[in-house]
Amino acid sequence: MQIRNWSIGCAALALAACSGEAGEVPAASEETSVAAPAADIAVTGEERRILAFGNSLFAGYGLAEQEGYPERLEAALRGAGVNARVIDAGVSGDTSAAGRQRLAFTLDALETPPDLVLLELGGNDLIRGLSPEETRTNFEAMLGELRNRDIPVLIMGMRAPPNYGPEFQQSFDALYAELAEEYDAQLVPFWLESIYQDPALFQSDRIHPTAPGIEALVADTLDDVQAALPAAD
Repeated sequence: MQIRNWSIGCAALALAACSGEAGEVPAASEETSVAAPAADIAVTGEERRILAFGNSLFAGYGLAEQEGYPERLEAALRGAGVNARVIDAGVSGDTSAAGRQRLAFTLDALETPPDLVLLELGGNDLIRGLSPEETRTNFEAMLGELRNRDIPVLIMGMRAPPNYGPEFQQSFDALYAELAEEYDAQLVPFWLESIYQDPALFQSDRIHPTAPGIEALVADTLDDVQAALPAAD
């Protein structure tokens, strides 16, 4: 399949990412190298806790245990000298409404509040046909909860594909920046920006990144995460 056709067919799914019902999880090949655990990278200093709260893009759908975005982000941060622990709270198939329902419980279950929350939701709202107004309402509830707890947020923004129509697309795409400003959150406008045009960086479902795709995403967003992480006491 040519890249142009892939991009068009993928727009409604890969740019929206990512349903937990996309099919069977691809089996790991014996030739696939499993990334080294982040814990093997020695660092010093105060531990910085980051909660990666999202859907299957954070849950590592179709990847080995150490190949998901939270795990590779932790390794990259530690490689940069940050004593980071990234907690993977990704749940495949989660909409913003599902995230809203479990956020407080997830935070209450942590022994210590996180220093930063990465909020990555909205793609499944597109897949399930939820309106931008519904998505906005759910994000407002989550961001309000995090603001009440004085927890900084980095929003991992998504983008609606053109085939949803210009009015829907404009409304959906704008909500991330508008909410980031309203709730004083940091923002990555479209966090799949570095890979979405390259089909080789997606699994066969054309929705979820491969391990190299995850590495590209980590490299592209590492500075954003570091900038959003408050200075250590």
